[in-house]
Amino acid sequence: MVLEELWTVKELFVYPNEYIYWAIQIVMYPFMTGLVAGAFVLSSLYHLFGIKPLKEIAGFALVFSFALLMVAPLPLLLHLAHPERSLYVVFTPHFTSAIAAFGVVLFVYASVVASELWFLFRKHLVEVSLKLKGKTNKSMAEKIKYGVHTILTLGALDVSEASLKLDAKAIRILAGAGVPIACFLHGYAGFIFGSVKANALWMTPLMPVIFIMSAIVSGVALCLLIYIIIMEMKKFIAPRKSATAASNTLKEIKGVEMNAMQTTVKYLIFFMIFSISLELLDLVFRSYTAVKSWDILRNVIYGKDFINIFLLQYALGNLVPFILLLLPGLTIRRAVPALLLVLFGVFMMRWNVVIGGQSFSLTFSGYMDYQLPIIPRSLETFKEGLGGALLIAVLPFILFWILNKIFPVLETKGTD
Repeated sequence: MVLEELWTVKELFVYPNEYIYWAIQIVMYPFMTGLVAGAFVLSSLYHLFGIKPLKEIAGFALVFSFALLMVAPLPLLLHLAHPERSLYVVFTPHFTSAIAAFGVVLFVYASVVASELWFLFRKHLVEVSLKLKGKTNKSMAEKIKYGVHTILTLGALDVSEASLKLDAKAIRILAGAGVPIACFLHGYAGFIFGSVKANALWMTPLMPVIFIMSAIVSGVALCLLIYIIIMEMKKFIAPRKSATAASNTLKEIKGVEMNAMQTTVKYLIFFMIFSISLELLDLVFRSYTAVKSWDILRNVIYGKDFINIFLLQYALGNLVPFILLLLPGLTIRRAVPALLLVLFGVFMMRWNVVIGGQSFSLTFSGYMDYQLPIIPRSLETFKEGLGGALLIAVLPFILFWILNKIFPVLETKGTD
C-alpha cells in the first residue's frame, strides 16, 4: 500500500498513481519559515529604522526569530523518507537546485541572526560573566551559567562606550543585510510552488511575493501576541511586591505594552493591506485570463474549497481581524483574538496553496481530499498528522524559553 493512501480520498476520475503527497508538514514548513522572516522584519523596524516604541519588542522578536529558525527546517526532515540525506545539501552546495540554494541561504541567515544577537547582548554576557567570576562558592547552576556566558563573550570583554557604539553600528548593518535575506528565505518557498509548471494553481509569478508579504504579517502577529501574553503575566506577578513598587511596576509595564502594541499594530495593518491586495489580485488575474485549466480551478476555488478560501481564509482570517485592529480605541482584549485570527488566516493560506493545489487531478475531471491523521497509528501517521504538526508548533516556544535564560529580552526598562 502506498503511504499516501492513508490520508487521500479520491472522487470521480483520478489517475491511480495520484495522491496528496505533500501533507501537513509541507503546510507547516512555509508557515514556520514565514514566521522567521516576519519576526526578523519586526526586530529590524527598530534596529534598522530606529522606531523607538518598538525597542522592547525588537529584542524579543530577534530572539524569537532565532528560535523559530532552528525549528523551520524540521518539517522537511519529518516529511522525508530518508532525512539523513538532507546533509547532502550542506556538503554539496550549489544554486542549480532551489532546495540546495535554500540550505545556503538558511546558513547565511542563521549566521546573520546569531551575529546580531551576539552584538545586541554582548554587554549583558560580559557583565554576567564578570559578576560570576568574582563570586566565591558558586553553585552548580552558577558554574554552568558562568561557563556558558564566558564562552559566548568570545573573549571580547571591552564594554566601554566606544566599543558599545561599534556594537550598535554592527547591529544596524546586520539588520540591513538580514532583511533581504529573510525575505529571500521565505520567498524561495513561494518560488518552489510558483515554478511548478505542471500545477495550474501554483504556477504564477506572484507566488513568491504573496508568500513574503503574508510571512511578514504572520511573524509580526505572532511576536506581538506572545509579547502581550508575557507582559500580561508580568502584570499578574507584579502585585506580589510591595504596594508602592507594585504600582510603579504595573504602570511601567502597561505603558511599555500599550505603546509597543499600538505601534506594532499600525505596521501590521500596513502589511495586511499589501498581503490581501496581492492575493486578491492573483485571484482576479486568474479569472480574467481564464487559461485552459481555469475550469477545474474555478470548481476548486468557488466550489470544493469555497469554505476554506473565502470563509476561513479571507473572511475569518483577514477581514474580521482587519476590522478589529482598525477600529479606534484598540484594547488588549480585542487585539488578542484579532492576532489569533491573523495567524489562522495565514495558516489557511498555506493550507489552501499546498493542499488545494493537489486537490484536483491531472485528468481535470476528478478531485482528491486530504484527511489529516488525528490518531497516530504508525510513525508515519504521527509525523504527517496532528501530532507532528503540534510538535513543530510547540518546539519554538521551548527553544525561546531556553534562549531567554541567556538573552533576557523581556526586562522592562522603559521605551527611551
